[in-house]
Amino acid sequence: MERLFVGAGFGFAVLVIAAVWKLFNKAGQGGWKSLVPIYGTVVFLRIVERPGWWFLLLCIPVVNLFLFLALCIDLARVFGKGSGFAAGLAFLTPVFLLMIAFGDAQYQIGHPRKISPELARLYPDRAA
Repeated sequence: MERLFVGAGFGFAVLVIAAVWKLFNKAGQGGWKSLVPIYGTVVFLRIVERPGWWFLLLCIPVVNLFLFLALCIDLARVFGKGSGFAAGLAFLTPVFLLMIAFGDAQYQIGHPRKISPELARLYPDRAA
């Protein structure tokens, strides 16, 4: 019975690694970068448009929980998903990573994104 759980855990880990690899590829990065511990995190931060020094903040115990939520929101945003999808990423991360990686989500950086009329009035230079 124990071997069954170990095998299932190993299979699940391989599936999540494949999803992150595919996510990096969709974002125009090499999938292999997701396997390198610190470098992969810095590249992920670039993918979600955050500065690389956030890696240091991710090393602080309680701060990293809040940053994790922010990164879930950012990841959903750069792949054209909404706040409900961001909540799914926060609470069911592996499932929603698989949905982004193997679904029809497209990386949105460099493409004009719509902003609300309220924000367009506040930031006219960002209105698309």
